[in-house]
Amino acid sequence: MTNSIRSILLKKLVANPDNPNKMSRPNLLKLARNIGQTNLYEPLIVQPYNQKKGYFQIINGFHRARVLMKLGYRNVDCIVWNVDNIQTGIFLATLNRLGGKDDLNKRIDLLKSLSKEMKPAKLAKVLLQTESQIEKLLNLEMKVGKSDKKCFWNPMVFFVNDVQKEKIEKAISLLGENVKDEKTKAAKRAAALTVLAEHYLDRNKN
Repeated sequence: MTNSIRSILLKKLVANPDNPNKMSRPNLLKLARNIGQTNLYEPLIVQPYNQKKGYFQIINGFHRARVLMKLGYRNVDCIVWNVDNIQTGIFLATLNRLGGKDDLNKRIDLLKSLSKEMKPAKLAKVLLQTESQIEKLLNLEMKVGKSDKKCFWNPMVFFVNDVQKEKIEKAISLLGENVKDEKTKAAKRAAALTVLAEHYLDRNKN
């Protein structure tokens, strides 16, 4: 790898199809506004693109590249890393976690690709997830399609205080019959919260 910064033509940068990172339109607009106002941005990290001489594939900075192109930049500052596919996969699964939002399907595909060369225990040493989390993602049965949105797994993270937690847990425990067909604890809790939400929405219908 080299840490020297060089100027590369934007048209010679190629997106990596394995990149699981996505950024919302509002965040892209914020990024564009920031770069447009300051003319400053973090150099992109790229690697030589073996399929086309003189071209480079983006490891980190795909969204910056999109924004810079829309802002009219012709050349962009890049750091060129000479890394193999496994190292690139690890970088895609870590560097790109610092911003934007992952496409869960692509992230699982990326983990599956990496797991062919490295066991979850070894991956856990270089990725942000624990070994247990990696194994759960690898074993997750994804059934995602444009016509079957109900099967899409959307992660939700929120925090509650002790009183709120106690009330939520009590409500979930009373819904045992409604979630008996779910196999995992996570699936049961998700189903229970959905029942509670539906009950609340039904009560507040006009």
